[in-house]
Amino acid sequence: MDIQKEAAKLVLGDKEVDLTVITDNMGGKSIDITSLRKQTGFITYDPGFVNTGSCMSSICFVDGERGILRYRGYDIEDLVDNCDFVEVAYLLIKGELPTLAQRHTYAEMLNRHSLLHVDMRNFFRDYPQEAHPMSILSAMVASLSAFYPELEDVDPEENVDLTVSRLLSKMRTIAAFSYRQMNGLDFVDPSYKFSYCENFLNMMFNTPVNAYIPDPLHVKALNILLILHADHEQNCSTSAVRLVASSEANLYASVAAGCCALWGSKHGGANQAVMQMLNQIYSEGLSIEKVLELAKSKDSTFLLYGFGHRVYKTYDPRAKIAKKLCQQILGADSQTDPLLQIAMELEQAALKDPYFIERNLYPNVDFYTGIIFHAMGIPESMFTVLFAMGRLPGWIAHWLEWRHDPYQKIGRPRQVYSGPLVRKVVPLEDR
Repeated sequence: MDIQKEAAKLVLGDKEVDLTVITDNMGGKSIDITSLRKQTGFITYDPGFVNTGSCMSSICFVDGERGILRYRGYDIEDLVDNCDFVEVAYLLIKGELPTLAQRHTYAEMLNRHSLLHVDMRNFFRDYPQEAHPMSILSAMVASLSAFYPELEDVDPEENVDLTVSRLLSKMRTIAAFSYRQMNGLDFVDPSYKFSYCENFLNMMFNTPVNAYIPDPLHVKALNILLILHADHEQNCSTSAVRLVASSEANLYASVAAGCCALWGSKHGGANQAVMQMLNQIYSEGLSIEKVLELAKSKDSTFLLYGFGHRVYKTYDPRAKIAKKLCQQILGADSQTDPLLQIAMELEQAALKDPYFIERNLYPNVDFYTGIIFHAMGIPESMFTVLFAMGRLPGWIAHWLEWRHDPYQKIGRPRQVYSGPLVRKVVPLEDR
C-alpha cells in the first residue's frame, strides 16, 4: 500500500487542512479523513456509505466500471473454470489456493465437523413448519456458540481455525435441516461418501423411498453458484459482520448478524424477488414491452428486479456466468422454459432501451440464479439460505481480517442530527 507524500487540501472558510492521499494496490485513490473531526470539528455526510472506505482489505476487488471481480487477485471466471467451492473457501480464508494435499486435508476436516450436536437437532422441531428458513439459519448459527464455546485461553489461533472449520461445515448441515423441517421430513446426516456440495444436495433431497443420487450437473451448478456468491467486498451483510466483529463478538454471533442482513429483499432476497416477478409476468400474460413500460413509469408500483447494481455500471461478471450455467442446467428445456424465455427476452429488450442504457441498468447475478435454483428443485424460500452458504467464506475471511487489523476500532458512525432543539418536559396533567 502506497501512502503518497502529497496531500489533498480541504478549504473551510479561511482555514486549509491537509489530508493524506492513499493509493491502493489497484491504483484507486482515497482521502484519509481519520483526523478530519479533530482538526476541523466537521464530519462527512455519506448516506449508505457509498463514498466511504471503512477498512483496508486484501480479500476481494471489485471494479464496477470495467466489470471485474477478483478474490485474492484471481478473476472470478478463472476460479469458476478451475476450482470447486472448497478450494475457493480455502483461498478466501487462508489467503492462498490449497495444494492437492491441503485440499484433501481440508475436505477431511470439513467432513469430520459436519454433524450437529444431538441436542441442536431438537431445536429444529420446535420451529413452526411454515417458519422461514432464514430465521432458523440465523438462530442456529448464533446457537452454535452455546454448543461449541471458544477456548481462546488454551490456544487462540488453533481454536479460531477449529471454529472456522466447524462453522463452514455445520452451516451446510443447518441449511439442509432447515429445508427438511420446512417439509416435515426426517433429517439426513452428512456422509463421508460425498463431497461438500454432494453432501448438501443429499441431505436436502434423500428420502427412504427414493434412491437419490446427486446429479453431477447439479453438483457442478451448486459449486459455481456458491463461488459466485463467496465474497463481494464491503456489501451490506459483510459490513454487518465486520461491525459486529468490531465489538469483539465471536465468529458465530458476527455471522448470525450477516445472515440477518442478507435476509432483506434488497440484498440476499433479490433472486427470490426476481422469480416472483417472472412468475407475475407469466401468469398475467404481460408483454415485454408492457413490462418495460411499467418499470419506467413513475406512477406504476411494478418493480423490475435483477437489473442494476450499487457497484457495477456495466454487465455483472457473475451474471454472465450464471446465464451460461442456466442454459446448461435447463438443457433442451431452455428453449421451452417460459420463465427463462421471459428472462432472456427481457434482458435483450432492456439492453437496447435508452432508459436502461443511460442508467447503466444491466442484469445482475440475481437475474438468473433463481431460475437455476428452481430447476434444481430448490424452493424460493431457500434461495437466500444458499446465498448465505456461499457468502460464508467471505464473512469468515473478513472476520479474521478484522482480528488482525492494526487499528481495532469499534464501528461507530457519526450522524447529522435532524431532530428538535432543546425542549422542556410538560407535566403529565398539563399535556
